[in-house]
Amino acid sequence: MAAKPDNATAEALEDRDPNNLNQHVQIVWDDIIGEPEGARSPECSWRLSNTCFAYARNWCYTVLAVIIAPPCALILGCGFACLAFEQIWCTGPCLRCVKIYFASLRTMVQSCMAATVVPAAEALGHICRHIRVNYRKDAPEEKDLLVV
Repeated sequence: MAAKPDNATAEALEDRDPNNLNQHVQIVWDDIIGEPEGARSPECSWRLSNTCFAYARNWCYTVLAVIIAPPCALILGCGFACLAFEQIWCTGPCLRCVKIYFASLRTMVQSCMAATVVPAAEALGHICRHIRVNYRKDAPEEKDLLVV
């Protein structure tokens, strides 16, 4: 006799979208079809349409899931395996090599910047720190009068 799964296992098997990846796919009758007050079909037509929709959706999804989902899963599995392989064995090591190769260039550029650009920027900052801008409210409306 097979053992019954505990509640946590049963919940994990029941919840097939635990990360809510497909919340945008609404395939429930009430989320797709709605009749306003002014345009209402007869009750029997409404119920029959709802039933037809539900059965067609479930039947079609089941057929597609049985026929097409396994090959799609195989292709997606291979694709993600190739992507993981490429990231782990190609891109990651190449990026690490680039970081190592350019570390000395980075140090050289930083040294040059510290020797040239930083003193020039500090001198310009020293000159500009004495500039005062005053806005006068008694100036004409069409232009601002700035006193430097």
